[in-house]
Amino acid sequence: MKIRLPRALVQWGAGPLVTGIASTWRMEVRHGERWQAARATSGPRLFLLWHEALLPLLWHHRHQGIAIVVSRARDGQYLIDYALRLGYQAIEGSSHRGKVAAMRGSLRALEEGALVAITPDGPRGPRRKLKTGGLAAAQSTGATVFTAHAEARPARRLRSWDRFVIPAPFARVRVTYGPAFTVGPGADGIRDAAERAVRDLAALEQEIAWPGATPTA
Repeated sequence: MKIRLPRALVQWGAGPLVTGIASTWRMEVRHGERWQAARATSGPRLFLLWHEALLPLLWHHRHQGIAIVVSRARDGQYLIDYALRLGYQAIEGSSHRGKVAAMRGSLRALEEGALVAITPDGPRGPRRKLKTGGLAAAQSTGATVFTAHAEARPARRLRSWDRFVIPAPFARVRVTYGPAFTVGPGADGIRDAAERAVRDLAALEQEIAWPGATPTA
């Protein structure tokens, strides 16, 4: 997602506009018990979601004290501004800029027992190609891993690398969560966890897709 506007302008206008639209969305939650279990679990927890589903999930989980990893690039700065308004904690860094800082921040937050959310295909893709840095942090801290996905109808998909989803005003937004799992030891553990996460995210997408919807993969 590429946006080239002055940061102050985005802070002044775009944030309130998005909030106004998001407040009209009609949220439908599936497997909410998995989310409730994640919130009730003590210790480190990591949520994985594809970058394209970020906006509706940011809105749905506002003011819940979640820490998110965001890019130091221009788009990431816009995201920091809006996420902070919604009550998130920001961990700056990404696989392209600030990779070490992102890993250290994620490890620190997980070690403190935080619930951390990352987009493992962000910030520049390739789309739905999972990078394993977050899973490595989960392995190191013994974090429980969950997946989450959202779909909306009607919605606009940007012509960006991630096909970023922007639900329309009064859209129906479906949110769902995958079952918990942990990352086993060694390189095999990370590989198996990555394959599991991709499978779970694909299953979540299929579960909440509307009949007749065109696949986006």
